[in-house]
Amino acid sequence: MVNIEQAKERFGQLLEAQRQRVADMRAQGDFINYAALPQIVIGICGGDGIGPTITHEAERVLRFLLADEVASGKVTFKEIDGLTIENRAACMKAIPDDVLEELKACHVILKGPTTTPRAGDEWPNIESANVAMRKALDLFANVRPVKVPEQGIDWTFFRENTEGAYTLGSCGFETEDDISVDFTVTTTDGTRRIAELAYDYAHRNHKTRVSIVTKANIVKATDGKFLRLCQEVGQKYPEITTDDWYIDIMTAKLVDEKRRRDFQVFVLPNLYGDIITDEAAEFQGGVGTAGSGNIGKRYAMFEAIHGSAPRMVKEGRARYADPCSMLRASVMLLSHIGYQDKADKLEAALDYCMFQDKALTVTGRDTGCTCSQFGDYVMRTIEAM
Repeated sequence: MVNIEQAKERFGQLLEAQRQRVADMRAQGDFINYAALPQIVIGICGGDGIGPTITHEAERVLRFLLADEVASGKVTFKEIDGLTIENRAACMKAIPDDVLEELKACHVILKGPTTTPRAGDEWPNIESANVAMRKALDLFANVRPVKVPEQGIDWTFFRENTEGAYTLGSCGFETEDDISVDFTVTTTDGTRRIAELAYDYAHRNHKTRVSIVTKANIVKATDGKFLRLCQEVGQKYPEITTDDWYIDIMTAKLVDEKRRRDFQVFVLPNLYGDIITDEAAEFQGGVGTAGSGNIGKRYAMFEAIHGSAPRMVKEGRARYADPCSMLRASVMLLSHIGYQDKADKLEAALDYCMFQDKALTVTGRDTGCTCSQFGDYVMRTIEAM
């Protein structure tokens, strides 16, 4: 607990840290040009629980698709084993220093789910590895696609990754008067870059609508700023319709069969994006089917959006884990590093295997196929194209 004067001091320190973060953002250069690199290094980070199982399967499919590039030396894979909860707890760090250096030696990272401790767990209360990685590598954009063709759903969410309620989630405190305080932050630079990325994506992919999601009527300073700045960026794209929604009504409209077909691209702050993309993933078959990209100017990380499922490991069911989330993330990875033709093949194969043919299904139990059997199914489908 802290007294009022200590609380004022801590708040001042938080503001100074955010001021430095803004300066760092302004000092960054352009996005990395993967085509100009002599070699692209893909880091493979299994994480916790079922993470190593599904990540290994995605790596196996990536190696299959990139066999020629690996043979020529254009692409190489780097295994990174130290992001387990056991290692993080032993170091009392969200990302151990040596692991962070290994991550920084890669251009893109394929990461399995990691366990985030919570009150009452056996683990110490260390920060989320995901949140820490996004901050350390400045992965400011979380991009999550959801597609269900037969329902007219083709959504892409641009969730701001480094600000909002999560970036200072471990910096709150309780005063001696039993008042607990947490913080949220919105900056001009941070908001503009996520908005510009969302609108640029919409423009390049011939999308006609971008929807801004906030609670700006209630959270006036931070959400109000986010809404205003996104609208300003939208004015640069007159061919794209911009609308805005409050997060509560947006969660309702996504289940409205008539209205949800209208939505295309979304841009929204961190917390709202985390919640609504899990809801959206249910239309596609659940969070186990959805991948995501975390994009920065220098680094990018691709992952599943679900958790590490320790219960499956405890019950001996890890080999039946569904790899579709990591395979969807692999589609985004391939596209990001410039192999769009291979990304398209993998996406088409997944659409066929998951939604059309369904010769094999993953149920998480021995009632379905194993993770590796589904990976084989996807690769056979690619070969037959």
